[in-house]
Amino acid sequence: MAKRILVTGGAGFIGSHLCERLLEKGNEVVCLDNFFTGSKDNIKHLFSDYRFELIRHDLVNPVLLEVDQIYNLACPASPVHYQYNPVKTVKTSVMGTLNMLGLAKRVKARILQASTSEVYGDPEVHPQPETYWGNVSCIGLRSCYDEGKRVAETLMMDYHRQNQVDIRIVRIFNTYGPRMALNDGRVMSNFITQALRGESLTIYGDGSHTRSFCYISDMVRGMIAMMEQDEWIGPVNLGNPQEISIAELADSVIKAIGSTTDMEYRPLPPDDPIRRCPDITLAKAKLNWEPEIDFKTGLSQTIEYFKNKLESMKIA
Repeated sequence: MAKRILVTGGAGFIGSHLCERLLEKGNEVVCLDNFFTGSKDNIKHLFSDYRFELIRHDLVNPVLLEVDQIYNLACPASPVHYQYNPVKTVKTSVMGTLNMLGLAKRVKARILQASTSEVYGDPEVHPQPETYWGNVSCIGLRSCYDEGKRVAETLMMDYHRQNQVDIRIVRIFNTYGPRMALNDGRVMSNFITQALRGESLTIYGDGSHTRSFCYISDMVRGMIAMMEQDEWIGPVNLGNPQEISIAELADSVIKAIGSTTDMEYRPLPPDDPIRRCPDITLAKAKLNWEPEIDFKTGLSQTIEYFKNKLESMKIA
């Protein structure tokens, strides 16, 4: 049965793909975004669909809507963007989540919170299971995002226990694919744009620290699977358990593009996690979910998107 679904942050990287997939499944979609990091370019191909509605709104302020489900993705997610205005980042996570929980309570909608692997901080347990409480600095440069998302999870659980709000929590690990912002400061977009421009790839630290990368279609599939099941509220890790070092990633990007550029090493930023990799045992057991897109395929499609994006900017 078709539903009316609100996606906050719906013009962002993950949000736009989520809006697209929800429409493909026959739903009505209300996309809410203040366009701080989102872009109309990400969703303009959806404007012709009569089931798609766009609202320009800042989630820090309440909004009155009638919906069946809420995917709460609104918040800058890259260090460059969330550190630009850290107070606003905290307000978006805390006040924005409060406003969405109030809406969910009023209209009896199921709400999914897009949390993050950042709730684990610089982990001392590897890979990270949902039972791990994390190693997070509450006063560091990244804490506006890390602690904001941790408080958002607290609010979700308390609204569930106190007011019986129907919640779901997913913890998103590094995700990549088309529609990533060229200037978002993430390692994947940095490396691809630098290699395409013939610039040195900037590696912070010695390149031995690790990340894991989940392709966007797999991530969206996992989020929808979590929302649509009725047995479990989470939290659940969504990510690719295939770990890769930053140096290996740089080498993969250079080879895939056919670039002759080199690598430039700089000091590691404060509180930057040394290892980051999800334990997805719960996602497999509860959602029958795991990533399907292999890294080589996903990287190729992402590079093609960035190449076309950079070419269009030259023409413009």
